[in-house]
Amino acid sequence: MKIDTKIIAHRGSKGTRPENTLISFQTAIDEGADGIETDVHFSKDNQLVVMHDETVDRTTNGSGRIVDKNLAEIKHLDAGIRFSPEFKGTAVPTLQEVVDLLIKDHFTGIFNLELKTNKIQYPGIEETVFNYFASVDFPFQLIYSSFNAHSLEILNQLDPQLAGAKLFKTAAKQAKALKKDHMIADFHPDIRWLKRHPFFAPAQNLRPWTVNSTEDMQYCFERNMAAIITDYPARAIQVRTEMGRGLE
Repeated sequence: MKIDTKIIAHRGSKGTRPENTLISFQTAIDEGADGIETDVHFSKDNQLVVMHDETVDRTTNGSGRIVDKNLAEIKHLDAGIRFSPEFKGTAVPTLQEVVDLLIKDHFTGIFNLELKTNKIQYPGIEETVFNYFASVDFPFQLIYSSFNAHSLEILNQLDPQLAGAKLFKTAAKQAKALKKDHMIADFHPDIRWLKRHPFFAPAQNLRPWTVNSTEDMQYCFERNMAAIITDYPARAIQVRTEMGRGLE
């Protein structure tokens, strides 16, 4: 059996580089990842900022909420120093800077953009993101995801052909209802939940997160899931390669 499961780098090569930074995404691409996953918020001045948390505290040398800072303030933060002194001076990227990097690298894999609207709504962010991508000629496969069903519904209304996926830890019924209503195409469940509910959905509709252990990687590859989302893309590629050789 050929393993077709794609390897999507979670916030870039998060396990080895400062997450959601250009160096993290570049490392994942250089390592051969099939996809890149990242997160987007609105700044105070409605700029599209790439960061996971709603606040800058965990990953930068600053403090406070993204929504309370304008882009110039965010650009003065150091997004590398907390990970390692080696990456001191690494900037927080905008969505456009990430897309520019992917275009420069002629990246044709998956770009999974999570709209972080589950805690702060960011009114209008869906339309802003949609209009941005409508203005860009990009080479990659764009997939939207969110924990917030309303964001996915808005994106589906803007373009029913968009590829959307519902992120969830346990809210499987809501995810299935969205798929039944053709609001999404695929599911992005927590791998821990998925292993307890192995018959939830066909493998081709599953991209679980965060698949970091060799055991979990093997579990997903054996079932030929659509993709895994991992902090360690290089390790996942190695495991997939070794398993593929064993199946020859």
